[in-house]
Amino acid sequence: MNYFEFYTIQPAFFIDEELLKKLFYQHSKDFHPDFHALKSEDEQQKMLELSTYNNKAYFVLKSLNTRLEYLLKLNKVLTDDEKYSLPPEFLMEMMDINEEIMELEFEPNPDKLIALKNQASIIENDLLDQISSLAKQYDAANDSSILLTIKDLWYRKKYLLRIKDSLNKFAT
Repeated sequence: MNYFEFYTIQPAFFIDEELLKKLFYQHSKDFHPDFHALKSEDEQQKMLELSTYNNKAYFVLKSLNTRLEYLLKLNKVLTDDEKYSLPPEFLMEMMDINEEIMELEFEPNPDKLIALKNQASIIENDLLDQISSLAKQYDAANDSSILLTIKDLWYRKKYLLRIKDSLNKFAT
């Protein structure tokens, strides 16, 4: 049973997060091991497993980013051990930013750091807008061909987050 089935929610990128929270709390109450202390050891173990599964499912589904990754894996578009190749033009753009970050290590420049952070934020916001638009299209039409483009954008965003982490190591 996948996480969506566990909560009886239709698999989608955008879900009713209030409903998810309500279902999580209901399951937390239903499966909490303390409420099953007088049951058999097997039943207690089952409730503990369901309680753990409930926590994991909620953690994944409550955030669009983790839900996005989960849906891509659920649809077998994304795998854990995959070696994905990003487009060369994107990699070149990231390489330029990385070179400027390396320059900052040798010649600190607060204005340049702010400009690089702004550039990275603009790229990230553009990626998020594209992902959001495509995710809405997918949810409306359930068109699995859209998932490949979302996957590519997800990998770009993941790559960009490493660059943003590098930028955040500098004090402004």
